Amino acid sequence: MEAFRLPADDLEYAVLATLWGLGSATVREVHGLLGEPDGLVYTTTAKVIDRLRGKGLIQRERHGKAFVYRARVAREAVDRARAQDTVSRLLGPRPHAAVAALVNAVGAVDPQLIDELERAVAAHRRSKRGT
Repeated sequence: MEAFRLPADDLEYAVLATLWGLGSATVREVHGLLGEPDGLVYTTTAKVIDRLRGKGLIQRERHGKAFVYRARVAREAVDRARAQDTVSRLLGPRPHAAVAALVNAVGAVDPQLIDELERAVAAHRRSKRGT
């Protein structure tokens, strides 16, 4: 897996998600689907695409006079990295209170998720032990 930097905000992620959905697109196509409906100017969409390219998340190819962009990184890899980053920031340097709060929040959303969380922890421990 090649290195990449995470999308910095919701707009960067939305542009990337649009490219995942389309497979490939020009800036104008992305702007028509995402930028125009949100009231963004074309240059904002172009700048976001340029930033995503600089982060290693998308690539471009020239097709005639236009560049066509496509994602370089699978959605699953980006979503996993975003989740890990969020959890790391949430837990911070002293994670015990945050872990307890997370368990309580998961239980409040759906008590059966606690069982799923417990199974995930057990599977993680087994994989670390090699059994």
